[in-house]
Amino acid sequence: MTETAAVGRVLLAKPRGYCAGVDRAVQTVEHTLELYGPPVYVRKQIVHNLHVVQTLEAAGAIFVDETDEVPEGATVVFSAHGVAPSVHLEAAQRGLRAIDATCPLVTKVHHEALRFAGDDFDILLIGHEGHEEVVGTTGEAPDHIQLVDGPSAVANIEVRDPSKVVWLSQTTLSVDETLETVAALREKFPMLQAPPSDDICYATQNRQAAVKAIAPQVELFLVVGSANSSNSVRMVEVALAAGATTAYLVDNAGEIDPAWLAGVTTVGLSSGASVPEILVRQVVEWLAANGFGDLEEVNHTEERLVFALPQELRRELKLAAK
Repeated sequence: MTETAAVGRVLLAKPRGYCAGVDRAVQTVEHTLELYGPPVYVRKQIVHNLHVVQTLEAAGAIFVDETDEVPEGATVVFSAHGVAPSVHLEAAQRGLRAIDATCPLVTKVHHEALRFAGDDFDILLIGHEGHEEVVGTTGEAPDHIQLVDGPSAVANIEVRDPSKVVWLSQTTLSVDETLETVAALREKFPMLQAPPSDDICYATQNRQAAVKAIAPQVELFLVVGSANSSNSVRMVEVALAAGATTAYLVDNAGEIDPAWLAGVTTVGLSSGASVPEILVRQVVEWLAANGFGDLEEVNHTEERLVFALPQELRRELKLAAK
């Protein structure tokens, strides 16, 4: 590159990457492997990121879809997305040592579902069909919960008593889409109640807000994350809606198409809440090697929240340290 050649700019969003719940879940598997040795079974992907799953597999974790795939008496970790009560029951019946890595913010939604079901409310759960978090939350009160998968689904929703209806949501949704769905629900059910606090996770909101701040300034926005990561997919949608000319989801630097850089002067970059920082750094290095070496970190919000490890794991770690 000549001295007069323009250097492309990269606006790197902060916060990005691991949230407190993901960090806790990954550490849970790592500490469980240290305590008990491999194999440690994990029901579903501990978090929705291919690199994380492959790294833990290399360390001795075995990922399964259902609890009945875990040998009787073995150790199983439940993923950050949460599980239904029936999964806990099945684990107990099979004599499994179960360690629950459910994100505390997901557990909060479970508790809200139980409380409103106990008061005989119809619960309208805003979320995506088949997502593990939705399956787990619905399992807390299946007779009271209906899934609302976006504003277009509202027309088909019916409740027993319009004066006793409340909405809850999957924690990793787009803030804007959720509010749009709530508005449609409220139009149909004017007495609709809201949860006592916002269900959308703080990290999801912060990452989306940081993307919104950067997107109007860039022609290309890259979000590092896996295709099955709901919050990562939503970040791409948010970038496009907020003004980025184009936006792509990539698992790693190897998935970037150099053709995307044609005519681009500024690239926005962030990562989903289940993405380790090493993958972002590799993208930064790839961009620098391809003419985008002017890096500026845009700090939108400081995050200081840390979640303690699951109680059963903390107890065993304390005993092992003696």
